[in-house]
Amino acid sequence: MGTWYATIRDGFRTRLWPLPTIAVLCALALGLGLPEVDSVIDDDLPSRVTAWLFGGDADAARSLLGAIASSMITVTALTFSLTVVTLQLASSQFSPRLLRTFTRDQFVQVTLALFLATFTYALTVLRAVRGSDEVGDVELVPQVAVTVAFVLAVASVLGLVLFLAHLTEQIRVETMLRNVHREAMSTMNTVLDERAPAGERRDERGDRGTVPTPPAGSEELLATDDGFLTWVDERGLLDVAVDEGVTLSLEAHPGVFLVRGTRLGRVWSTTGSPLSVEAGERIRARAGDCVHLGFERTSTQDVGYGLRQLTDVANKALSPGINDPTTAIHALGHISSFLCALSDRDLGPGLMRDADDRVRVVLHRPDLASYVDLGVSQPRRYGAQDPQVLQKLHQVLLDLSSRADPDQRPVVRDELERLRATVAAQPFDAFERAKLDAMDSKIQRNLDIR
Repeated sequence: MGTWYATIRDGFRTRLWPLPTIAVLCALALGLGLPEVDSVIDDDLPSRVTAWLFGGDADAARSLLGAIASSMITVTALTFSLTVVTLQLASSQFSPRLLRTFTRDQFVQVTLALFLATFTYALTVLRAVRGSDEVGDVELVPQVAVTVAFVLAVASVLGLVLFLAHLTEQIRVETMLRNVHREAMSTMNTVLDERAPAGERRDERGDRGTVPTPPAGSEELLATDDGFLTWVDERGLLDVAVDEGVTLSLEAHPGVFLVRGTRLGRVWSTTGSPLSVEAGERIRARAGDCVHLGFERTSTQDVGYGLRQLTDVANKALSPGINDPTTAIHALGHISSFLCALSDRDLGPGLMRDADDRVRVVLHRPDLASYVDLGVSQPRRYGAQDPQVLQKLHQVLLDLSSRADPDQRPVVRDELERLRATVAAQPFDAFERAKLDAMDSKIQRNLDIR
């Protein structure tokens, strides 16, 4: 239920239209209802209240509401244009995967909602204003409703100023990297448990233990559609395994792209007997309902998605068309922080057990080596000719070596060997090579001491 709710919320927050649509509907209801309330209470309001309300006649009210409506639709179009330009800049300059970060920006959504609500409300109230020469010579100027329109217009002006300031802040690469890093850390804290000493029980997934190996008679679970694996109902898979008396091994993890008909995992009976045709079909259907696909990666359960975005920014900055190694170095700083945080988490296969403490579901997940390779390999390749980028990559490994446990040190050593090969292939001068060799020695000494 929690993951399902998080997925729905993420889908709601990463689209520009839901909040403005709700605001328009609320403004329409308020614009229809408030003039009716005005017709009942306006004559009974005390003078100290009416002194703060709109005091003009029908023509003045129409002019005010018309000016608000016409100006707000212009401002809304300007806001949309600025937002689209920002999205284009983020996509071309940094990474197309950063668009979700902008579209989920609640400040942008609230600003658009305020502008559209003000336009809708002013237009709706305008239809309720009547002059003395209309409909039985009874003038109707809803004072409270017109005053609310004026307040909304002032709020919209203030919102435009704040929106421009916010947009200027958001298009800075430092802000983008910070936002992506925070989102990635939030996903990691939600999905991954803290790394515990070997042999200690963790949570309902059990200790690391021995990962069950599918026997010869196991059957395949196949993907039923194409798309990215966005989230897995882990509790639902455990219920399927317990109800059907089987063990499920899910080989795909959130973030991978699945092709219809390819293997998603395996299933086998806990008794060792072959599954019947009916049971196999039923288990595949139930297990398929626990695996959800989408047309794009999301951060709901995909721990590597934020790291992919950070790496994309570094890769883009190192491309010949951009040639901005400083941005790449900044991105590598965030990558280093995230990888160090991952080293403190329980990575690798997750084991879910039944009430009898038997492993019933195996969730294959990336290990630390996979994440380090994702965050380091491409920047090392694209920044191979820049000694400052290579020095920052050494710093990433140095930071990681300071946090690595004994079983994690081979990961750092392997990456260090690859980095050494990259450095050896470059025609650096003696000064540059000496700085890189000094960093190399620090990493090696750190690994040996720890």
